[in-house]
Amino acid sequence: MASAHICIAFGPLAVYLLLMGLINALRRPFITTGARDLFSLSIALSGLVMVGPVNLFVPDSALSVFGPWAWVLLFALYLLVSLLIGISCRPRLVIYNLSSEQLKSVLGRLVAQLDPDARWAGDSVELPNLGMQLSIDKRNAMRSCQIIAVGIEQNQANWSKLKRELATELTNVKVTTNPYAISMIAVALVLGTLIAQQIIENHSLVYNQLRDWL
Repeated sequence: MASAHICIAFGPLAVYLLLMGLINALRRPFITTGARDLFSLSIALSGLVMVGPVNLFVPDSALSVFGPWAWVLLFALYLLVSLLIGISCRPRLVIYNLSSEQLKSVLGRLVAQLDPDARWAGDSVELPNLGMQLSIDKRNAMRSCQIIAVGIEQNQANWSKLKRELATELTNVKVTTNPYAISMIAVALVLGTLIAQQIIENHSLVYNQLRDWL
């Protein structure tokens, strides 16, 4: 792989892993929406996508007509498609640095406050007064969990309210540092070192390869 391609491919991924490592190193949970989580992952993989399939299938006619702007348009298209997929999916909340058991305990108290008529069935709960049905995803990879919408009919405004209220409740929850945080930070530093080495030792080569690629 060319030096310029290494920098482009692994640069966004290194930043993403570093941020995820820092988030998981916190001694408190971090909550975000499923759309934002998917969009941030799309940005992290954007470098690999641009030097991989996009570079392979980009039309030569587009490069001859638009020049370097063709890559800007393709990158914008990639981000727009990722954003469209994120907002088209069912509502979802992602909580990092928290186990599913801890989440269920916090969510149970919050649900009782938001809707006294809420009904639990295992890890799923229906809030009839708020027009919501949700379930806790127990796939606890890297000590993170999700709250996923169940069913098609969902009140989007109340999902936003649930996120705000849950974020407030989670500020009082203290957790230990996620052991996966060190691994993510270490991988990010390795990738960052590799990129810096390519730029420092082969800066002229990287510049020429980038110019030829564009």
